[in-house]
Amino acid sequence: MNKLQAMEVFVQVVDAGGFTRAADAMQLPKATVSTLIQALEGALAVKLLHRTTRHVSVTADGAAYYERCLRILSDVREAEESLSRTRLSPSGRLRVDAPTGLASDVIVPALPQFFEQYPDIQLELGCSDRPVDLIEEGVDCAVRGGALGDSSLIARRVGILHFVTCASPAYLERYGRPGHPNELMHHRCVNYFSARTGKIFDWDFTRDGERVQVALPGHIALNDSNAYIAAGIAGLGIVQMANFMMEPMLKDGRFELLLEDWISDPLPIHVVYPQNRHLSAKVRVFVEWVAELFSNHPGMRLPKMPARATPLEVAL
Repeated sequence: MNKLQAMEVFVQVVDAGGFTRAADAMQLPKATVSTLIQALEGALAVKLLHRTTRHVSVTADGAAYYERCLRILSDVREAEESLSRTRLSPSGRLRVDAPTGLASDVIVPALPQFFEQYPDIQLELGCSDRPVDLIEEGVDCAVRGGALGDSSLIARRVGILHFVTCASPAYLERYGRPGHPNELMHHRCVNYFSARTGKIFDWDFTRDGERVQVALPGHIALNDSNAYIAAGIAGLGIVQMANFMMEPMLKDGRFELLLEDWISDPLPIHVVYPQNRHLSAKVRVFVEWVAELFSNHPGMRLPKMPARATPLEVAL
């Protein structure tokens, strides 16, 4: 039995939901597909698929093996790409994770340009403010904002986030406008907490050498950027959010800018990926594309003299 071919057949059967459709997709006799699956189950001594006359479904062991097969087959394709002309035209399945706001407001609107350049890449874009485990969840690369903590990943800084403090007109009419960051202690503020640790983030401000960092009392805390902005629009409190997300709503009047002469600490944006993905052509072109996309965005481009790289950061 050709183990690699058997893995490819197994993945195709799971994706297609049946032996006949898998055989048609791979242009193989149905009997060959069935024989390879049986041989694979025999070699592994586990049942990979539940079979009925009308339906094929994956077992628990089969689901775990399916994810492993995807990674192995992806690594094989990447090794071939690195040694062939396909490096110039990368193809295949690419799994990316990005924060909700960056994905919906910046990355997704620009994807038509990406697919014009790389039509053979099948992109799976996870959109969540939850930090994923790239290895465990089979993600090729992720866009992340803020400090990096996982030293097993390779990272490239591709942009920077600037923050503004805002409130809805309805909130300001009811509670008034703060003139100094310390006055926020007497206001209602919408807090944001880490999906990974549950810690509520402090707010920080700097002006003319004076620095203020406050842990604000609040009656609501969220961990999703879209829900966080919705809370601000609803008048639940003052919010502090990335400028690129707030700018359209400041222009149309849903928010008003507060504490304009105070600057909040910017956060770096990185693309991170596992060390064993560093030769992947499709990861490489996506990282380069995101870096260029952010460099052309006025709210996220890196300064000409960026801050000193952290130990985790290396050049791609």
